[in-house]
Amino acid sequence: MSRYTVTVKTDEETDENAVIGYDPPLRTFFLQAFPDEKTDEYALWFGTLLEQHPSLESIIESARRFGYEIEGLSQNAIVAMTKEAGTPTPPSLGERLGLVR
Repeated sequence: MSRYTVTVKTDEETDENAVIGYDPPLRTFFLQAFPDEKTDEYALWFGTLLEQHPSLESIIESARRFGYEIEGLSQNAIVAMTKEAGTPTPPSLGERLGLVR
């Protein structure tokens, strides 16, 4: 699983420690930002479902639809995540048992 620190902004707030990455078992890109100080739950957490965001472009577009902009994503991170997403991942045990869909 890859994890890269980025900045996520809205018109009202900024999270300079947001995280974007790729989760091979779920075969999805994910984005986490704006953690609650008391619970550590994220106000923004995309990519929690199987194959929810199969491309980097799809997660960036989803973030924009909800008013979030991602900044600070380096070319090296883009290449590394894209390469990781292109590596075939076999179905997990949960998928094979029908527990994850």
